[in-house]
Amino acid sequence: MLESLSNNLEKIIRKQGDVMSLLIYPLLIVVVYEVAMRYVFNAPTTWGFELTTFLYGIHYMFGLAYTDVYDGHVKVDVFVNLLSERVQAGLKILTNLVFFMPVTICLSLWSIKYAYVSTMATELNSTSWAPAIWPIKILMAVGMILLLLQGIANVINDINAFKKNRG
Repeated sequence: MLESLSNNLEKIIRKQGDVMSLLIYPLLIVVVYEVAMRYVFNAPTTWGFELTTFLYGIHYMFGLAYTDVYDGHVKVDVFVNLLSERVQAGLKILTNLVFFMPVTICLSLWSIKYAYVSTMATELNSTSWAPAIWPIKILMAVGMILLLLQGIANVINDINAFKKNRG
């Protein structure tokens, strides 16, 4: 049952990553447009830089869990690779439960609170363009929750690896 949960979580993470990776195209269009307006026509926009920041921020937040599902985050495992697979799985469980999960739970809760307060205030960014910023904060919270869910899937996978490599 837990393995099924882990597989379903990873399927969701992979799918959202595939979809959110498409944000690179509007990001590219906005950057090219802004550069052309600024340097070819000497008429920079008031919104171009800020929109690229928003798009890249969303792309980054949703990429956290997507990278984790493929075990793509940077880590120093020079000494860990010398250990048996069972001990490696045990260390992954320990570090995930002691470091990753508490931090990610706190970041998820704080980002939810941050998004809630911003949404209730219908917060606008304090720039000349002044776009609504609360949708970005909601997406930031969703990205953190997805990372937390991927962390849960990782713990389940590591427990299964630990059990599989007995003896």
